[in-house]
Amino acid sequence: MSSTVRISQSPAQWPVDPYQHERLSDHSSERPFVSVVVPAYNEAAILEDNLNILCDYLHTIETQYSWEIVLVNDGSRDNTGSLAELAAQQHPGINVVHHRVNQGLGQALKTGFEHCRGQYIVTLDLDLSYAPEHIEQLLQKIQATQAKVVVISPYMPGGKVSNVPWSRLMLSVWANRFLSLAAKRDTATLTGMVRAYEASFIKSLSFRSTGMDVNPEILYKARMLKVPIVEIPGHLCWRNHSRPHTRKAAKPARRKSSMKILRHSWSVVFYGFIFRPVMFFVLPGLMLSLGAAYVFAHIGVHCLEAYGSLPPGTGFSELISYTFVEYPHDYFLGMITLILAFQFLSLGLLAMQMKHYFEESFFLGTQINKSNRS
Repeated sequence: MSSTVRISQSPAQWPVDPYQHERLSDHSSERPFVSVVVPAYNEAAILEDNLNILCDYLHTIETQYSWEIVLVNDGSRDNTGSLAELAAQQHPGINVVHHRVNQGLGQALKTGFEHCRGQYIVTLDLDLSYAPEHIEQLLQKIQATQAKVVVISPYMPGGKVSNVPWSRLMLSVWANRFLSLAAKRDTATLTGMVRAYEASFIKSLSFRSTGMDVNPEILYKARMLKVPIVEIPGHLCWRNHSRPHTRKAAKPARRKSSMKILRHSWSVVFYGFIFRPVMFFVLPGLMLSLGAAYVFAHIGVHCLEAYGSLPPGTGFSELISYTFVEYPHDYFLGMITLILAFQFLSLGLLAMQMKHYFEESFFLGTQINKSNRS
């Protein structure tokens, strides 16, 4: 039995509202049709309020865009699913898709993309840590630049971060700095989910991650295909979970992070290696080579010093034997460092070769997949 089930109403069954015909008849309108994908897992506390905020905002840009919201209930254990269905009845632009069990962010995005009908797809967090106003900024940029991917970044010049716990912020900042370095600094934020995609591109892209590492994977594979990726500044602001009418009276509460730290850290290191394996092998190999050169230079100094104290006619092998007896630790350190340097350099060359082969295979497979779709 499939682990994905869609039980919300079909577009033909949605209740009639003043905007329905315009949204669904996007082919007869010059307005681009936009799908907003919103994954949700155990979000009952904020779902109703935040969906109302999101729908109210999307109504304000209806003169420019037709829209739909594809909410993916990723196997929530609370009443997220039932609340989402109620929201879909109140807002005909919402389409709800359910996973029977939790499958992770990556799979939720895949499911959402499969159910999108828009020309552009925007992915957004249901917690609205990035305000809905970012949607229009993303859409304007992707239309103006003809990019395939537009990324919101709080870490580039002009970006801003508010109300994020220090430990969580530092983890995110350093993870993105590391990945940015691995990606040759062409993107400041690689772990963020809030983005705009050209629908035909993201639907044709093959990605395997089922968790949060889907975000750097998408950018990595987009870079392999040499498609335009654009980044714009954004404001990341963690909000409390109070209802609107109680927010003024309630003491501001910082949201707690539910991120699985070890898994996220591993995915960051892994994709840093995928982006640029030279950082993990070739650079350490070169540093070890310099260390070995220094140790052997030190041994050379010992040999010169010993040469003057040994009897005339002492051969090179005897000189080496003498210094080895006097300074065995230098020889052991030099040989071990040299061996490690060769090992790292060899692994680095093999990793770069495998990366090249993988990129060629992925590019070829993507072209074949695109031809089959055509």
